Amino acid sequence: MAGKQELTTTKARPIPEGFHAITPYLTVEGAARLMDFLKQAFGAEETLRTTRPDGTIGHAQMKLGDSNLMIADAGGPWKPMPTAIYLYVEDCDTTYKRALQAGATSLMEPADMFYGDRNAGVQDPAGNFWWISTHIEDISTEEKLRRAEAASQQQK
Repeated sequence: MAGKQELTTTKARPIPEGFHAITPYLTVEGAARLMDFLKQAFGAEETLRTTRPDGTIGHAQMKLGDSNLMIADAGGPWKPMPTAIYLYVEDCDTTYKRALQAGATSLMEPADMFYGDRNAGVQDPAGNFWWISTHIEDISTEEKLRRAEAASQQQK
């Protein structure tokens, strides 16, 4: 039939290609601003954006490293919900500085942590916390527990 499109179906994968079992979904005030921040701070790549009639973002997807992130503007029943995300990067110090230059607020300067990561913290313009980390040492679970106990003793 002319003008009629044929739909073909294939068996879909339970988890779409390029995704992991868990995908953060950020509902924020100022989604476009947050997306610009993520591009500048972390080199995120926008892969999808849909807008509502009022111009706000109804749904967007971004690629960060090997993971995906979903973002939408708050609206209607969907209220802003700040969250915390742990992000592994090649260079914690450089990424931390780039995040500050892109408009983040510092939560913690880069430091080596007892669990084997070099870690820093920032808050993005939408209020989310980002723990920026580079893995610097492979250690056993037993060693992590020993170091955690020693660190907690130092805090007393």
